[in-house]
Amino acid sequence: MPKTYVTILGKAVRAAARLRGGGSALPGLVVEKIDPAFIKDTLATLPHGVVVISGTNGKTTTTKMVVELLESQGLKVFTNRTGSNFTRGVAAALLGEIDIHGVLTADIAVLELDEAHAVHFVKTIPPRFSLILNVMRDQLDRFGEIDTTTRLLQVIASATTDTVVLNREDPRISQLKMTDQSSQFFGLAPDLLATFPSDDDLHASSKRLNTTVADVTLQAFDGTSATFRIGSKDITTRLKLNGIYNVFNAAAALSLVRAILGDAVDNTKLVTALSQVTPAFGRGETILVKGHPVELVLVKNPSGFRLGLESFPPMGYETMIAINDNYADGRDMSWLWDVSFESLKEHGVSTVAGIRAYDMALRLQYDEVPFSDVIPSLKKALEHFLSAVPDSPKRIYCTYTAMLTLRRELGKVAHVEVLG
Repeated sequence: MPKTYVTILGKAVRAAARLRGGGSALPGLVVEKIDPAFIKDTLATLPHGVVVISGTNGKTTTTKMVVELLESQGLKVFTNRTGSNFTRGVAAALLGEIDIHGVLTADIAVLELDEAHAVHFVKTIPPRFSLILNVMRDQLDRFGEIDTTTRLLQVIASATTDTVVLNREDPRISQLKMTDQSSQFFGLAPDLLATFPSDDDLHASSKRLNTTVADVTLQAFDGTSATFRIGSKDITTRLKLNGIYNVFNAAAALSLVRAILGDAVDNTKLVTALSQVTPAFGRGETILVKGHPVELVLVKNPSGFRLGLESFPPMGYETMIAINDNYADGRDMSWLWDVSFESLKEHGVSTVAGIRAYDMALRLQYDEVPFSDVIPSLKKALEHFLSAVPDSPKRIYCTYTAMLTLRRELGKVAHVEVLG
């Protein structure tokens, strides 16, 4: 089928899906079935090629950072900004950017990809650059053991044609084998290692110190600013990003952009642009409901939940926890028992919601965290949560599909950025 016809059909499906209030990946799924080469052919003309960002935690916000940093350097960037990180999500995003003839006007593509789907993607479209963030025990019902996830990430690194940027502090990532590719690292100052444990650190008593030289190192941070060592120079900047985990991701983003641009990079503009980046949707995103903030914090594994609880002190906030176990969340929720919820003991949890609401409530009981209501229906739980103490700031810790539902429901009573 000619590409123009494929494009017209795909755009029509996309328009229909948007009118029905969702289905961001459905148009991509349709186009992939009709034209399996759609993504490859569309991205083939980009002068700076394709960048793939993968790993267990932090893909969406890191991708957003990389896009905005590259744009600060004058590049026009295509990305799958909805966070739908399967190939069908990339195809759906392309349908929103190409013209009627299927032409994409951009200099570079920066794509967040799920580890398992990235393996298939890179076999067809080898990335010029890749960033491998970390590997954690996440969705083991999908991927199997953590070594399986590491092997998936090795395939991405091996398929990269230019430079792979790696997390120096994650032993499973820093030891990925390079052949024809160059590699560079982002890392942490020694006194920050305990704040950002690797998966091995969560299950062992000692911390490994990697002496490999990092291109960008996070030296220090507080609630509003961070210091990065870029090359041999320390640069301090204020940040709008919420969550301590995003600060380390910022080091990854800086290093990747430096790898892409090489000697042409303007570090001053880079850091200035970083200071203006806000969290990606659902990743510490704040939505105002009748003038009062409601924060959405995505949680999907022990490390992410632990860092989320450390990043957002409960004092002054009403708290809700929403846990689903749909396919995109991972079916196995046993990882909740690897998270300590003791920081919530004093202020408690207002509402527990989602498909696995009662499992979450039981977990809170074991840590002696008081909670007021258990309401599995996300719609009813949100209505109750918003109305119970209407004038208080609120925070919701939620798994991925719970976050999507809650965002959609919040969109009925507040301004929520439309994506896709």
